[in-house]
Amino acid sequence: MEKQRNIILAVVLTALVLFGWEAGVGYFYPQAKTPVQTVAAGGAEKATSPTKPTREGGLRDAAEVALEQQDLKTALAAGGRVPVAAPGLSGSINLTGAIVDDLVLNRHRETVEKNSGPVRIFSPAGTPAQQFAQVGWVGEGGTAAPGAQTVWTAPAGAKLTPTTPLTLTWANPTGQRFSITYSIDKDYMITAVQTVENAGGGAVTVKPFALVNRTDLTASLDTWNVHSGPIGAFDGSVTFANNYKDVLEAKTVTEPGRTDWIGFTDVYWMSSLIPVGNKAEGTFRSLGNDVFRADLVYDQQVVQPRQRLSVTTKLFAGAKEHTVLDAYEKQGIANFGLAIDWGWFRWFEKPIFWLLTALFALTKNFGVAIILLTAIVRGIMFPIAQRGFASMAAMRAIQPKMKALQERYKDDKQKQQQEIMALYKKEGVNPMAGCLPMFLQIPVFFALYKTLILAIEMRHQPFVLWIKDLSAPDPLHVLNLFGLLPFTPPAFLAIGVLALLLGVTMFLQFKLNPAQMDPAQQQVFMIMPWFMMFVMAPFASGLLVYWITSNLLTIAQQKYLYSRHPQLKAQQEKDAADKARALERDKGAKA
Repeated sequence: MEKQRNIILAVVLTALVLFGWEAGVGYFYPQAKTPVQTVAAGGAEKATSPTKPTREGGLRDAAEVALEQQDLKTALAAGGRVPVAAPGLSGSINLTGAIVDDLVLNRHRETVEKNSGPVRIFSPAGTPAQQFAQVGWVGEGGTAAPGAQTVWTAPAGAKLTPTTPLTLTWANPTGQRFSITYSIDKDYMITAVQTVENAGGGAVTVKPFALVNRTDLTASLDTWNVHSGPIGAFDGSVTFANNYKDVLEAKTVTEPGRTDWIGFTDVYWMSSLIPVGNKAEGTFRSLGNDVFRADLVYDQQVVQPRQRLSVTTKLFAGAKEHTVLDAYEKQGIANFGLAIDWGWFRWFEKPIFWLLTALFALTKNFGVAIILLTAIVRGIMFPIAQRGFASMAAMRAIQPKMKALQERYKDDKQKQQQEIMALYKKEGVNPMAGCLPMFLQIPVFFALYKTLILAIEMRHQPFVLWIKDLSAPDPLHVLNLFGLLPFTPPAFLAIGVLALLLGVTMFLQFKLNPAQMDPAQQQVFMIMPWFMMFVMAPFASGLLVYWITSNLLTIAQQKYLYSRHPQLKAQQEKDAADKARALERDKGAKA
């Protein structure tokens, strides 16, 4: 009766985890939920249904997407812009306000479709997906400084490229001349040098600043293990502590310490400001209406007549490619490579990522690279697995002695445990050795999991047939007959081909394991593959490819080790025969 209760409890707990997972995440991590939004359509406010942010980010409602395309077209057609053309970034700078508000990422497409166009990272103010950067000054004591509506002057035919910087100028009536010189590299870094020259008769006081403004309507999903939202490095330490909800509630969040860089991040994209040479205070602000701002405010400075003052700020607006971020870090940006949220185990994750990318360079297919990585990991752990299997064989061999001890000392549990431990020592058996290979796989599995969900190098990488993106879930679902039926199953029932293969291979693997002495444990092991099939179905396809490959290699390894330890196979067959005879006796007794 006790064993039956254990089985029922295991099934109930499995069902609770399976069907209550999403609700639990929503409760404990409410930032994953999005309130009802409003979208201006034809001059009227129209409510849209609440939608959860996507893993990559971007507008989530068809009406918002249509409005963004319309507003973007109108804003860019208005003129008064200087083109930006670089290998990493393309777009334009608005001469009104000298605002960098039109940028796309040339190396990354919106979707897996080749004609989907580049990913847009910056959009002008007032568009549904607004995100832009600006540098400027606050004039103190009556000093007239350029503002958001100031129209700057650019040289005729100007164009910002890696070989042609752009200088914008504006002068006030009292003799102060302001200029901003933009330069851009081949990747995602724009450098802005702000200069004020005082040709007037008296001293002027100015406070330089830089900002990134964005809406959280395009934010990617912020979860317990992948940060999306405000980000920065202060006194050399990267902080992932703030999210949009925190800033919304506090209105203003000022980080203590020296600001190394500050901005906003999604899973794959980031916009951030880096002060160069001068100390600046970093602050996150909520401006209302789903709009947030990251500020760099430099110290107030006095510019004497016939003197000039320059401040340099770098703007990163691009994809979080690890080689690019690490290169910028080597150039002096503190811990810029840690903008990728590797977590505590980056010391292990980064070598796994390096090996995976090296295998990809060799094979030109990330799915094949994952399979080869799995084979390498299993090969390294094979000696450990062999020892574990030998220990399992020894454990099976001493089972009769263990049963005798359990029966002899059934009324004295402490003495029973002491005698069993003495038996282990005498026979040279380690009961934990069989679990060691599984425990050693956990960090590899977690490292690959983090790599697949974080590294943009995996984004939109195909494998074979229907798997067009190894960083996304399997697109085919069993319940809608692989897309033949016109509905999308709910997340917890979206079982794809890969998830089904995972369940089957895990079941076959468990069938080859020596039978558990406890029937309740045996039942749990039989349920576990199908439980994991449901749990893993929403995960990245590449992760399932890894696990399926690992299962297949484990099955082959078990077959080989059984051939090396025939006593274990014989004991397993004997246990199965004993179990069958016991069932027959039970049936006969009931009859």
